[in-house]
Amino acid sequence: MNPVRGTRRIRELPDELISQIAAGEVVDRPAAAVRELVDNALDAGATQVTVRLAAGGVRSIVVEDDGAGIAIDDLPLAVKRHATSKIGSLADLESVATMGFRGEALAAIGAVSDLAITSRTADAAHAWKLHARSGEITAAARAVGTTVEVQELFFSTPARRKFLKTDATELAHGLEAVRRHALARPDVGFAVWHEGRLVAQWRVQPPALRRADVLGADFSAASRELSVERGPLRIEGRVGQPEAARARADLQYLFVNGRYVRDRLLAHAVRSAFEDQLHGSRQPAYALFLDIAPELVDVNVHPAKIEVRFRDGRAVHQALRHAVEDALAPSRVALAAVVGDGADTGGVGATATVQDTSGAAGLAVGPASAAPAWPAAGAAQAPAAVPGPGAGGWQTALPLAEAPLLAQEAAPRWPAAPGPWRTPQGTGGLAAWAALRAETPPLAGPEPAWPLGRAIAQLAGVYVLAENAQGLVVVDMHAAHERIVYERLKRAAAAAAGPGEGAGSLPAQPLLLPVSFAATAAEVATAEAESDALQALGLDVAPLSAQTLAVRSRPAALPDADVAELTRAVLAELGQRESGGASRAVQRARDDILASMACHGAVRANRRLTLEEMNALLREMEVTERADTCNHGRPTWRQVALKDLDALFLRGR
Repeated sequence: MNPVRGTRRIRELPDELISQIAAGEVVDRPAAAVRELVDNALDAGATQVTVRLAAGGVRSIVVEDDGAGIAIDDLPLAVKRHATSKIGSLADLESVATMGFRGEALAAIGAVSDLAITSRTADAAHAWKLHARSGEITAAARAVGTTVEVQELFFSTPARRKFLKTDATELAHGLEAVRRHALARPDVGFAVWHEGRLVAQWRVQPPALRRADVLGADFSAASRELSVERGPLRIEGRVGQPEAARARADLQYLFVNGRYVRDRLLAHAVRSAFEDQLHGSRQPAYALFLDIAPELVDVNVHPAKIEVRFRDGRAVHQALRHAVEDALAPSRVALAAVVGDGADTGGVGATATVQDTSGAAGLAVGPASAAPAWPAAGAAQAPAAVPGPGAGGWQTALPLAEAPLLAQEAAPRWPAAPGPWRTPQGTGGLAAWAALRAETPPLAGPEPAWPLGRAIAQLAGVYVLAENAQGLVVVDMHAAHERIVYERLKRAAAAAAGPGEGAGSLPAQPLLLPVSFAATAAEVATAEAESDALQALGLDVAPLSAQTLAVRSRPAALPDADVAELTRAVLAELGQRESGGASRAVQRARDDILASMACHGAVRANRRLTLEEMNALLREMEVTERADTCNHGRPTWRQVALKDLDALFLRGR
């Protein structure tokens, strides 16, 4: 008969059951045991770590290292819970500089397997072997270092063993655990054997070569190097270009002080840097390493040590986001113009190095790289000058017939900006670009080496075809112009806000009838706490009751938006205070609105362009940040190399 609910007495659990419960927090599959054992090997100063697995690690895990070893007197302590050589006081815990520190790994593994440790120190005549279950210590033979053998994982907890996947799947997880260590420690050699066969090996290499070896040549060719130092934080690694984004988040590595972590704060920072450069639900690829003073990060958050907490999470978030944004800002053609190495700039394989140790954003592209070399179109009417992109950049000329349209249509929506321009024939205003530098005569000598080349034709009213030194360039004119207009509007909005004023405020449109919707307690609390931020976004939100919010105004630039859904999305972003705070939410909402404006203001398909207009579009792309993708993450241009064209026609065969 079952005991009556509430009548059970409180009692102490047996030590073995306590150990098995603790083991469930630390070791959930063979890969977790591999991670913990490799952590210990690295803490022991190993320069070579060898992992041998059988049945994916379920039947056997053997980790060998050439570290300092364990003294015979310490061997019995090594398998006891909360016994460690890594820390000894609260001060040590608050500034952990080792991979392990909790003193749980060996005890947890020993509770659910048959564990044996063979170790030898430099001053010992021979090695000693400890059998964890019996506590017996016997003499053994091996060089200086430690070998940990784990046999029949989860044999004492058969229910847990039933949850394991196939041997191939468990092997893949174990291999990934070693791969993460190999990424973080290029000064250590790693080898992984399975069933007597070598499946992976990484020799001691410089960091750049190790990352290329671990992540593969495709990622290395489609990514940019990042090295930034801001205050106590140093960020380095590689970040994939938008074109290298993947369908799954399977190539995302974040390390804090050499420790692989899964941190929502850091992942959000990187993702936000890709906000208007990824198409749909594509996932960015990156391998980033953050070094920060140990006392500024808490690693004692999760038993598996895979989560961390920063003392100033917002500052870390902002630093990481800006660092990735700066690395992605220069387009491939701009980098090619600056670096001048003659590398192929068109395909995903273009590699660029962006190093910023001063905190400055992006790379500057001088006006000389974009100065057009052809005479202006022969327009009879005098042009009215309109500033081009960037201070000191080249000037575009807007015919007087179109100047009133610019003032009439662009000014009321947003502070005056050099686009988008509208003409009676449609949107885009590319006719204004046809009168570039009317006072500049044609340049003498050979044609300049423009990265995107010289326009030669328009295809299907959608694509611009150009010829450069590498071959043929195909440009999606709407996508390219959309990015150009969007970046201009962002610069104009930032200038209107003024220095130190953040993102500025968006014009609001009062609603004739307020829109009310059911809200959660968290949404109501956020609406009350962030009323100023909501007002800056053009949203006047106030609670009607404990479970209802009313919206009395919306952004004027979004007359067709679903007010309730827009408000919910903004409240969700504002609720993530540590992930950027209200100012970041305002900026994101502003950028979304500007992206919508840019899409409607960009040149449309089937708009016939002259060669001068096409060339002007190419030159502007070369000096525009993030010009490789449109606001929605679609590519704006592609390079077709001469060798690919030769292959189509079997030339040289």
